[in-house]
Amino acid sequence: MALKIDYYLSLNSPWTYLGAARFARMAQDHGANVRVKPVDFGKIFPASGGLPLPKRAPQRQAYRLVELGRWSEYLGLPVTLHPRHFPTPETLKAGVVIAADQLGGDPLALSQAVLTALWAEDRDTGDPEVLREIAEATGHDGEALLAKAGDPTTQEIYDRLSEEALAAGVFGAPSYVVEGEIFWGQDRLDLLERRLAKG
Repeated sequence: MALKIDYYLSLNSPWTYLGAARFARMAQDHGANVRVKPVDFGKIFPASGGLPLPKRAPQRQAYRLVELGRWSEYLGLPVTLHPRHFPTPETLKAGVVIAADQLGGDPLALSQAVLTALWAEDRDTGDPEVLREIAEATGHDGEALLAKAGDPTTQEIYDRLSEEALAAGVFGAPSYVVEGEIFWGQDRLDLLERRLAKG
């Protein structure tokens, strides 16, 4: 039986972006079933001791930029260190990814494309028109996803996923959870792959 991976992510997270393509390939290689779960870290951080970026100490903010540059070079992935549209509210883009799942689309590919648009292409992923274009570029009906994203039931799912993440012990993005075991951060993907190889 294929392993299930609960993929808790932030669509504003550069670390989620840096791991997105590798994670998707890894899951495919191991035949894993990925359940894409955008969550609201505005709720998770206060409950888990985390701080939003602007409230972190200057040393931590400076080191974050150093690490982003290092990982960008190491992985060969472009990163805009100071994107013009960061952070943007996540409710709409999370809703679009949730809608893709609800409507039988590909939320994994869509979430990766949204992250790439923000961190590699410096696009405004809080703009509905940009999200529509990204959705259509990944084979989705952009208007349908935006409409579904605005449905109150989609917001309920977003809230529920955030509560689920807290209950699972998630405190940061990205987090990959396999049978209750958390792997936090794109720099844990090698360890996740070892876990998947065990079956």
